[in-house]
Amino acid sequence: MEHKNIVATIYIKDGMAVPNAKELDKKQDVLELAKLYNDSGIDKIICYDLSTDDDEHEKNILAIREINRNIEIKTCGGGNIKRLEDVKKLLYAGCIEVILNGSKPETMELLKEASSRFGPEKILVSLTTVDFIFKTKDFLEENVHELVIYNQSLFSSLDGITNVPYIVDVPEYDYDAIVSLLRSEKTRGISGAFINDVNTDIMKLKCDLSDSGIKMDNFEPKLSWSQLKHNSDGLVPVIVQDYQTHEVLMLAYMNEEAFNTTMRMGKMTYFSRSRQELWIKGETSGHIQYVKSLTADCDYDTILAKVSQVGGISCHTGAPSCFFNEIVKKEYVERNPLKVFEDVYAVIANRKENPKEGSYTNYLFDKGIDKILKKVGEEATEIVIAAKNPDNEEVKYEISDFLYHMMVLMVEKGLTWEDVTRELAQR
Repeated sequence: MEHKNIVATIYIKDGMAVPNAKELDKKQDVLELAKLYNDSGIDKIICYDLSTDDDEHEKNILAIREINRNIEIKTCGGGNIKRLEDVKKLLYAGCIEVILNGSKPETMELLKEASSRFGPEKILVSLTTVDFIFKTKDFLEENVHELVIYNQSLFSSLDGITNVPYIVDVPEYDYDAIVSLLRSEKTRGISGAFINDVNTDIMKLKCDLSDSGIKMDNFEPKLSWSQLKHNSDGLVPVIVQDYQTHEVLMLAYMNEEAFNTTMRMGKMTYFSRSRQELWIKGETSGHIQYVKSLTADCDYDTILAKVSQVGGISCHTGAPSCFFNEIVKKEYVERNPLKVFEDVYAVIANRKENPKEGSYTNYLFDKGIDKILKKVGEEATEIVIAAKNPDNEEVKYEISDFLYHMMVLMVEKGLTWEDVTRELAQR
């Protein structure tokens, strides 16, 4: 049996997130909101484009692309879809699915075209009445992946009409009603304003639903607390690492209650040895650590936690990491490829901000974009020429020259290695 989905909705106006299609003046950063959903236990995000002209449409598509570059959970794109090209734009922006408006007369033809071109697994249809289902009953089952029901009163009448599964929009929080909805085999998930509220504890909701017998995608540990080896105080040390940069952030301890609370809430929870009490990281500061993975070491006596650190601050001093007091350091050659790229990039960026007399890098910046592009082209050609020779040493040098000039171009254009690696990860 498939797990049920908790689905959030982001409404996008002028590249910003708004609460809904009626409250357009309350704007917030769309990427910040998407990241909160990504970390908090949401299973899928529906991104609605509320644009009213082509320029705003393109701006909102770019916002959706940024969302998909920065989060792991799947997204569905919708709103202002008038032709097949709009469906393609949303899919190319990284959306796994596209939602079409079932209340529009032209949707039927577009649905046929989109399903044929991109596959039915990519297509959802939103409904507020049953009219569309009556007209397209046989066609829907072969050409639509899911329905999104925005009128809950339709729920009772759908069973005898279609076998297409659906997501139901729940207007307000009613736990018993939610359980009843999700117990239906055809209900794939729920959405609603209370789910969009960032103050809703999604992991708690999922755990409560699991306790009610609803299959949810939440943490199910492969190791129990009893299988770990505890120290004399009944604690297990936890090394905490940023899941993206792999930087070690801090060291803390868990007791059994902290371990179980972490599993239940999806937020790193520790036991304070000094205060002799449980503490949820970031509960007062807002610098929450959302769990990405927990792994025990070979002896089962230490946990490695990979987390998403909200605000980039893990130390009580305000530092990104607790490990900043250098004891001894021996110079060494950095061989981590991305770290090398980032270090060289940082030097180039520093030259742009703080010019140094006689610097070749500053010479390139001073000459401008045309000179930089000319050098990038020349170095690319040098690679091609060198690769025709049997000596790979020459190829190595030319590639290094090319990468340096490419990084100068990146700094000039305001692109970072993080931007590039995110794009590659989407390929």
